[in-house]
Amino acid sequence: MLSGGAKKRRVGSSNRLSSFVDIDSAKSSDGTLTASAGFNDPSTADVLLRLYFEYSPFGDEDPESLSSSVSSDNSFDQGDVQVHLHSNVLRKSKYFAALLSDRWQRNSDPGEDSENSSKVYFLNLKVSSTIGSFNIHLTVLQLLYTNNFSTTIDSADTALSILPVALELLFEDCVKACVRFLEAVPWSEEEEKRVLAVVPLLKQEESRELLARVSPSNSASSVDMLHGLIVAAINNHSNMAFVKAFVAKLLRDFSSRDSAKRVLDRAFHQSLKIVKESLEEYSSPDFRGDHCDPEAIQRVNLHTAMTNGKHLLWLVERMIELRVADTAVKEWSDQSSFTADLQRAFRDDACRNFAPGLPAVMLRCTCKLANAVAAGSIVAARQIRMKLVKDWLPVLIVCKDSLSVLASHKPLYQELEETFLRIISTLPMPDAQELLPQCLSFSTRNVDDCPHLVSAFNTWFRRATRPPQGDILD
Repeated sequence: MLSGGAKKRRVGSSNRLSSFVDIDSAKSSDGTLTASAGFNDPSTADVLLRLYFEYSPFGDEDPESLSSSVSSDNSFDQGDVQVHLHSNVLRKSKYFAALLSDRWQRNSDPGEDSENSSKVYFLNLKVSSTIGSFNIHLTVLQLLYTNNFSTTIDSADTALSILPVALELLFEDCVKACVRFLEAVPWSEEEEKRVLAVVPLLKQEESRELLARVSPSNSASSVDMLHGLIVAAINNHSNMAFVKAFVAKLLRDFSSRDSAKRVLDRAFHQSLKIVKESLEEYSSPDFRGDHCDPEAIQRVNLHTAMTNGKHLLWLVERMIELRVADTAVKEWSDQSSFTADLQRAFRDDACRNFAPGLPAVMLRCTCKLANAVAAGSIVAARQIRMKLVKDWLPVLIVCKDSLSVLASHKPLYQELEETFLRIISTLPMPDAQELLPQCLSFSTRNVDDCPHLVSAFNTWFRRATRPPQGDILD
């Protein structure tokens, strides 16, 4: 490679090619490569290019000074390869075009007569010591002799291996062919990393399509995508259970917990809004008098509430699984109007007839959030804990009083009772004193069947009889 010559961009070469020039089999006894269809044809070539590894025995010696010695004795180290090329073909590469310009062209061995010395150029090109780099460079040199790149550039791996050398030699046609191929084919994860590594070496217009595949157009695109999957999973698929399981796995594996939380919070708020609006319309006195067939509309509202209540339950389970349910707990604990509508609905025969599963769905959502609070996996402030019990305890009581307690629902009711009492035990004594009397409905004929209630009252009275420990702020 001529010192002081045209500047070029150096990049690391890759050895990941499946089939390139077999140097050993293609070498002749004098170290040159055998001719092939114009490429490396010594009878017509006017350029002798020497490729040598970075660790060439010539070391740091200026390669320019070696041209004459190389040409005179044809003695090459095994780490070198020389190939016969044609200047008119090499000029397709801007790098070689600069070397062959009037400013940089070099004659052959000074000892030769002037007529012959003007016909042959001796050039040197240093190659990375990466295994296979000779093959890659030789392949790119061969591509100078063809306009049909498709026979060689036939895989993403090949294109990614050729592209750095094409960039190094400023071979624009080859660069474009590699980029176009990479734009059109799938990549493995490893190949994608290599694409990202080579993109900074490309012009902006060359890299645009490659970057469009791997770079989001804005910071919210992944969040929007994940939200769309959640909406599709809970609304648009007949095989909903399988799709929900798949989306749940995506959420577990998602790299950004904050993004997953934003997506789940958004979906939770939307589903809760629909349930609330359905129950509000169902419970509204104005609604009941404004329709000729209120029973049909009641069915629609209850069905909508039931469907979206199931969505809420699935979302709550995902939030708790990912430990991102703090916003949901806060919102669930501030629903005095909604819980009042639920109480009215659960007392109606229409709800028992048209949506018998709605109370259990609402209580399961409450139970899962309350359990997370009681267990400490969601650290909720005092006011949130207080409101959670205060707003939802009456709903539980109405369910037990107004609906026949099915055997399948009894464990749910008892679990929620125990959880509410555990949360009450975390509150200041005045708050506990306000809430505990409302829990008397937890009692049964047999005191042994409600040990959780007995324990809660015993705890409160034990604390109430303890000597004062100093001033305590409410």
